[in-house]
Amino acid sequence: MAKTKSIFICQSCGVQSAKWVGNCPSCNEWNSFVEELVRSETKKPGRTNYSIKGNTAEGPQLLKNIKNENLPRFSSRDFEFDRVLGGGIVPGSVVLIGGDPGIGKSTLMLQVTLGLSEKKILYISGEESAPQIRMRAERIGSIPDNCYIMSETDMDAVFMGIQKIVPDIIIIDSIQTLTSPELDAPSGSVSQIRHCANELMKFAKENNIPTFLIGHITKEGSIAGPKVLEHMVDTVLQFEGDRQHIYRILRSVKNRFGSTSELGIYEMHGEGLKIVENPSELLLTQRDEVVSGVSIGATVEGIRPLLIEVQSLVGPATFGNPQRSTTGFDFKRLNMLLAVLEKRAGFRLSSQDVFLNITGGIKVDDPALDLSVCMAIISSYQEITIPQDTCFAAEIGLSGELRTVSRIDNRILEAEKQGFQRIVISNYNKRNLNKRKSSIEIITCNRIDQVIRKILGNK
Repeated sequence: MAKTKSIFICQSCGVQSAKWVGNCPSCNEWNSFVEELVRSETKKPGRTNYSIKGNTAEGPQLLKNIKNENLPRFSSRDFEFDRVLGGGIVPGSVVLIGGDPGIGKSTLMLQVTLGLSEKKILYISGEESAPQIRMRAERIGSIPDNCYIMSETDMDAVFMGIQKIVPDIIIIDSIQTLTSPELDAPSGSVSQIRHCANELMKFAKENNIPTFLIGHITKEGSIAGPKVLEHMVDTVLQFEGDRQHIYRILRSVKNRFGSTSELGIYEMHGEGLKIVENPSELLLTQRDEVVSGVSIGATVEGIRPLLIEVQSLVGPATFGNPQRSTTGFDFKRLNMLLAVLEKRAGFRLSSQDVFLNITGGIKVDDPALDLSVCMAIISSYQEITIPQDTCFAAEIGLSGELRTVSRIDNRILEAEKQGFQRIVISNYNKRNLNKRKSSIEIITCNRIDQVIRKILGNK
C-alpha cells in the first residue's frame, strides 16, 4: 500500500521543501509555500500509456536518420488567431492561453471550435455544464456536427472520452480544474496542474493532436501554477484587455513555431468576439476640435503597424509631492522621459503632476512611442496644440537624442494610409528608408529640442 507524506510546494515556481519556508529560495516569493500530501508511489500499474497509436517510445537516434514529417499547419478560420500562432495550428502542439477571469478566453476558444466545422473537436470543460456551453454556442454562431462537449474534471474520464472519440483537436477549459486520482493534492494545486499538463502534453505529442489549455491568471498577472507549466508547452498566448473597453488583445508570449511579437485585436460584443481589421482607425479618437496634450504615435506590434493616440495632462502639484500616473505605458519609462525633458530640453516638470493615457485600453511597450509621449506632455504643459495631421516615431535616449526604430517604412506607410500629412522620425533612420515616392512629408531631427521647435514653435 502506498504511503503518504507531507511536503511543502511553492505555488509560484514549484520547488519542494520538507518544511515550511517563508521566502522561496528559488524565486524569492514570500508566503508561497503550501502543504500538500503526496504518495510515495506516483504511478499505478498499466497507466503509463494513453497513446491512441500504441507505445511510440524509441531509443536514441541519429539526427541525420530522423525522417522529417512535414506536418502542415491548418487554419482555424480566424486569421487573427492564425497570425498570433505563427500561421495556423500545428499538429501535436500544446498551446496555453491565459487571461484575467471574464476577459473572454472561453468565448475565444468556443468560437474557434464552432468555426472548424470540418474537424472533430472535443471541448472539455471543468467549469461549465454541457447545457451552459450549448447556450453560449447558440449565441455565438451555428453549431457544427463534429463538435463534442464533455463536462469532466477527472483525468481518467477525460482520457477515456478522448480514446472513444479520437478527436482532431482537444480544448481543456481549464487546466486548473483537472485532477488525477494518482495524486492526493486538491485541484488547482501545483502538483495537480503540473501532472495533468504533463500527461496531456505526452498524449498530444504521441498522437499529433493539437491541444489547447486555458489557464487562470493570478493577481500578479502570471498564469496560475508553476513556471514550469509555461516551459512545458509549445506556445503561450496572453488574452488581455480592459473590462471597461470593448477591445481585447491576443498576444504571443512564447511560440516555438513562430514569432513572439505577434498581436491580434478583437472587439467584444454580445454575439462574441469580432476581428478588428483596421485597428488604427478605431484607436484614433475622432474629435471636432483640437486640444492640447494629444499626440499620435506610430508603433509596430509584430509585423502590424498601428497608430495610437497618446493623451497627457500636466498641471501644478498643489498637494505636496507631484503625482505620476500612467495607463497603458511603462511607469519607469515615463519617469525617465520626464527627467530627459527637464535636463536636456529645459522644461521644469519636477513640480508638475503628470497623467498619461494610451487610448483604447491597450498596453504598449514599443520604445518608438517615446517621442509621441514627450510631445503630448510638452503640449499639455505649454497649452499648445499639436497639428492633427502629424504623428511621431522615434526612441529617445538619455542625452535627448532621437534614436532609430525598426520597420520605419511600415510605420510611414500606415501613417500615409490613415491620412496623415507629416511624420517625425530620427535623422539616423533616413538610411533605412525606401526610395519610393511618398505623399507624406518626412521630418527628420537629431534631438528632442529640435522636434519641439519645429512642431510647437518653441525657441
